[in-house]
Amino acid sequence: MQTASKKVINGWAMYDWANSVYNLVITTTFFPIYFTSVTKSDATGNNVSFFGKSFVNSALYDYAMAAAFILAAILSPVLSSIADTRGNKKRYLMMFTWLGGLCCCALYNLKGPNPDVEYGVIFFILATLGYCGGLVFYNSYLPEIAAVEDRDRISAKGFSMGYIGSVLLQIIGFVLVSNGESFGIDGQLAVRITFLLTGIWWIGFAQITFIRLPSSKGTIQEHKTNAITEAFQEMKKVYAQVKEMPVLKRFLRGFFFYSMGVQTVMMAATIFGSEELHLRPTNLIIAVVAIQIVAVLGAWGMAKLSGRYGNLPVLMTVIVLWIGICLAGYRMQTETHFYMLAVAVGLVMGGVQSLSRSTYAKLMPETEDTASFFSYYDVLEKLSVAIGLITFGYIHELTGSMRNSVLALILFFIIGLLWLFSAKRKQNSLTAKS
Repeated sequence: MQTASKKVINGWAMYDWANSVYNLVITTTFFPIYFTSVTKSDATGNNVSFFGKSFVNSALYDYAMAAAFILAAILSPVLSSIADTRGNKKRYLMMFTWLGGLCCCALYNLKGPNPDVEYGVIFFILATLGYCGGLVFYNSYLPEIAAVEDRDRISAKGFSMGYIGSVLLQIIGFVLVSNGESFGIDGQLAVRITFLLTGIWWIGFAQITFIRLPSSKGTIQEHKTNAITEAFQEMKKVYAQVKEMPVLKRFLRGFFFYSMGVQTVMMAATIFGSEELHLRPTNLIIAVVAIQIVAVLGAWGMAKLSGRYGNLPVLMTVIVLWIGICLAGYRMQTETHFYMLAVAVGLVMGGVQSLSRSTYAKLMPETEDTASFFSYYDVLEKLSVAIGLITFGYIHELTGSMRNSVLALILFFIIGLLWLFSAKRKQNSLTAKS
């Protein structure tokens, strides 16, 4: 196949620009800091009531996000299979975009002190579902619009666009929060306006993607049964194909485990800095902006290295670096250490996300069932994130320290590394036989 036109490629990458603001503003910086701040009180400390049950506020945040990822993992296979068989992939991408964007806007109404915790958590879960649900359909376009030799580069382009776009909105939010009085608004209102802007940004820029991406064709022209039955038949077919591909199968097992660590570190970083190191919110936001900027270099750098050394060796090297980051995070004591580690996280974060996506796109077979195949990838990722977040939150509640949670993530990285090593050995063996 040939790589699509520059207009289509840029339109596809623009969705990263559109939806990455959610990942940065909502899950990484403003919302976790705001949520833990407004739910803290003199009477109950960090404990918060959610439908009558008491939680540590930061742990409730982890559990809420985990619930959204589990829900996405349940819905994704069925919807993606329907999208493949019926040819309405773009429609589902649009549906999840509107869901996520509107729920981000709804977080504007989460006011403190004494906020409606149930309201905030429910809309946060729905916004996260919109983000997770849309990704499977967005990612599935990669093998359709990019030739194998271009997939690392184009995947990196998407992530780079996402990091740049999210930083721009992050800076706008930071200016509002730090200089709100100049605009006649207080700090809390400035944060809530940022939630509103996130939803508008996401929905608005996604329209470019919807206009430029081609419509997909259904893999089944004559429908002899209902959509749900066809969906499960499609899922069964994909699972059977993956089982017969030893390198892909081993890569996915490794991806499942190292994603538990990668995503959890990224999502818990600001809460860790706030709760363990007592950093000011403005300093945390600056650090996260630095991470996003450095991540652009990481995404492009890993794409270049994979072209020279191969995807799996570069991924294994990156996972070793992640293990070192977790060890450093456990021992971290000062604000300077946090900033230094933030730069390191940025470099490996951009690389591991971009390269994982393009590696899967390279290893998967030539097929029209791209949404179903990427659903398989996304379900593993969502379940791994849910397990990582639940583990992180549970260990924090059990031991009273997030440092122990960070240390526990090392086990996930080690298991992932072993499976990547196994995939590389199998790949070498198959290459030698051929």
